[in-house]
This record gives sequence, structure tokens and C-alpha cells, in this order.
Amino acid sequence: MISYQKLILNNSHRESKLFHALFSVNDHAFSRSTKLNFLLISKCFRYSATLGDLTILDQLLKQGYDRRATPTNHLNNTTPTQVYLELFVRSFGSPSPLTMDYKVDLYLRQTWRDARLQHKDFKKPLDLNDPNLVKAIWKPEVYFPNAKEADFQFVTVPNVLVRINPDGKILYMLRLKVTFSCMMDLSKFPLDRQTCTMEVASFSKTVEELILEWKEKDPIITGNLGMSQFELTKIVASKCHESFQIGNYSCLVAEFHLYRLLGFHLVQSYLPTILMVVISWVSFWMDVNSVPGRVTLGITTLLTVSSKATNIQENIESSYVKAIDVWMGTCTAFVFLALLEFTVVNYLWRKECCRKFRQAKAEHSSCMEGLGNNADNLGLGRSPSGQSMLREKLDNSLDKNHVETSFMQNSNPHFLSVVDQPVIPVEGINVMEPIAAYAGGVQAKAMPNYKERAKNIDETCRFLFPAAFTVFVIIYWSYYLAT
Repeated sequence: MISYQKLILNNSHRESKLFHALFSVNDHAFSRSTKLNFLLISKCFRYSATLGDLTILDQLLKQGYDRRATPTNHLNNTTPTQVYLELFVRSFGSPSPLTMDYKVDLYLRQTWRDARLQHKDFKKPLDLNDPNLVKAIWKPEVYFPNAKEADFQFVTVPNVLVRINPDGKILYMLRLKVTFSCMMDLSKFPLDRQTCTMEVASFSKTVEELILEWKEKDPIITGNLGMSQFELTKIVASKCHESFQIGNYSCLVAEFHLYRLLGFHLVQSYLPTILMVVISWVSFWMDVNSVPGRVTLGITTLLTVSSKATNIQENIESSYVKAIDVWMGTCTAFVFLALLEFTVVNYLWRKECCRKFRQAKAEHSSCMEGLGNNADNLGLGRSPSGQSMLREKLDNSLDKNHVETSFMQNSNPHFLSVVDQPVIPVEGINVMEPIAAYAGGVQAKAMPNYKERAKNIDETCRFLFPAAFTVFVIIYWSYYLAT
């Protein structure tokens, strides 16, 4: 007969061999019921082994275990407990420029050695997720100094794991959803690079009792982090120390270096404003007399660029000038200068028209005065009858193909323009003298031609504005991308 008591005391490897031997023997040696009874007892044995490990653990916790004391307190007061940390980041949210924070879903893994939980009867690590066990053992009292909010995951069970190895090494892992603060420098937005940190520090134990260390190999592990606005370039794990009046505390820092993706801002901000600036240059090729068209084009482009700049300011609040502000301000200035250029050109054009109108009026007055003097010489006098006879004689002698007066139709009020007035010989009347005297005075003054100046300004701006804007674009992108 095979002793059941001896079988139960065997380990699982010998037990599996015995199962195979038992079910291979002749049915005369063991009945079917005996085989099934042995199988049931063996299952109970394997469950009893797990219960035995838990029983041993309970005994260790009850026999002089003080969770308030660090694992090295029983040695001496000069040896601090070393805790090794590891972060596994499952998700990383894009930092918000409005709230200056970002959200992370991570696993915090802490490893240390506690000789008080070491036992020779532990054959394999014990993985437990009992919250009561977490409360019963000593664990590092760490916290996140730069955390705004933190939530512990309870779905579908509390996301916590305690692994106790036979040599007393303990792994304590929990899943957290934390909102970290990230004070960003937006002076180069949207061409900026940001560095957001995760800080882990000891809350109650000073460096004399607890030292935090990063895991030697791959202390920070990330999954496939797909952020909408940033790209993760590198991760730097380093140490730090927090000094307060009550003591010095150990802490760790994980730096996440982020580079902002520029595609969204190129499509939404830069390209539309470039098009608005280029469209404002169309007015340089339009006729100066097209006042409604040029004014409408200038005001429309100016309002569009201003509205785009206002929308950007609503999404990003800062008290200092950003790179996008420099861009928007310069684009607005170019559009405004294009509108101002038309104002100057139109003013010169109208001034030339007014000058010609005054010239024609002066010539007309001089002619009438000369005609009156000649009428006196002819003995016609200045009586109405004499004046009418003089005008009738002059009208019969004038060839209308040589004297032409016209009103120039414009979008502005009509201006009188005298084109060509050749010398018209009239018998007994000297009309040359007053006209020659006035023409000599005009030539002496050498008055400028404002219409030509207006046209020259338009032609110059056709090349000056694109060249100046191109220089600005080169300097802008070279400066912000290089730094």
C-alpha cells in the first residue's frame, strides 16, 4: 500500500510523476474511486501550500513586525533604506498652455529589501493585491511634489500589487492617474520646446532614513505615446534634494523633453496670414482712381489679420510677447502700410487735379482781363453792349478744334482741365500777352507733377513690400528655429 501521508509531503514535481505512475498501473492494484480520491487530496495539498505561505506571512507580520519602522531601523540609525523606483507611462497628455499642466496615466513601481519578511519556506514569490496587506507592511511614504491632482485606479479592482520574494525583496506597484504642473515658457510659441517634469520625493523620512534611487536599467518606460501637439524627444532621469527647515529629503526627477508639432499652426496661422499680406499687395497694381476697390481690399485684409491674431490670444494667455505675436504684429503692420500707401497716393493724385483746376481758373481770369483791356483799346468800352460785341467777334474767330475745355469725370467731384490753348489770332485783339505772362510765371515756379509721383510710389511699392516681407520671413524663421 502507498501511504497518502507520504504522498502529501512530496513536492509538486514528484507528485506529478506519481500521478502518471498511479494512472498507469493495473486497475487491480487501485480501484477507480481510489484514484479519484487521491486526485482530490492532491488538489487540496496544492491549495494548502498557498495557504501555508499566507500563514507564514501572517506569522511574520504578527511576530514583532512594526510597519512604522523602516527595514534598516533594527540595524542602526545610520543606515538608510534604499528604495529603487521605476515609472511606466501608459499615456501622456499634451501640456495645456492655459492651465500649465498635463495628465499622465502611469504605473509607479517601488522596490526595496525587507529582511523581516524573509523566510526559508517561501519557494516562490507571492503576488498579492490585498489592500489590507498594503496597510500592514512598511512601504515608502513618497509623494509627487509637482502634482495638482491624483486619482487611484479602482476599476475593476484596486490596481495595486505587492510581490514578496523569498529573499525579502518587495515590489510595490500601483496605478495612478496624475495631473502634473508644467510651467512652460511660451516666448517662442509655437516654435517652442518644453521640458515637463515628474517629481517623486519622500514625504516624512529624511535622507538619514530613506534614500530614493532610480532603477539602474531603463528607469522610465513609455508606451506608444501619441500626443496631438507635441513629440517626445528624450527622457532624462536625475536625482534632487529637497531642503527644508525640518530636514533634507531625497527626491527623484524625470524630465520629459517635448518639441511642439508645427503642422497645425502652419495651416491655421502662418499660411492664412501670408496670403492676406500678399493679397493686400494687389492694390499696388490697381488704378489710383479705383478708390472703392482699393479701400475695400485694404480694410478687409486688415480686419482678417486682426481677427486671426485675436483668436490666437484667446487660446493662449500670457503677459509677455510670443513668437506668434511678433508674426501677427508684423503682418498687421504690412497690411496697414499698404492701406496707408494708398492714402498717400490718392492724396497726391487729388492734389494734382486741384492744381490743374486752379491753373485753369487763373488762365480763364487772365484771358477775360486781357480781353477787357483790348476792348478799351478798340473803343468798345466795358459796357454790356461792347462786351457782347467783343465776345461775338471772338467767337466767330475762334476755331473750336484748337480750344478745348473738358470736365474730367472721376469718382471724386468734377475738376476742370484745360488741355491745349494755342495762340488764336483775333483782329484787333491781343490775347497773347496775358496768357504768355501767366505761362511764364508757371514755368518760373516749376511746380511738380503729383500724378507722376503717385504712379512712381505705386510702382516702387510693388517691389519694395514683397522684398521687405521676404527679408522679415527669413530673419523670423532663422532666429526662432536656431534658438
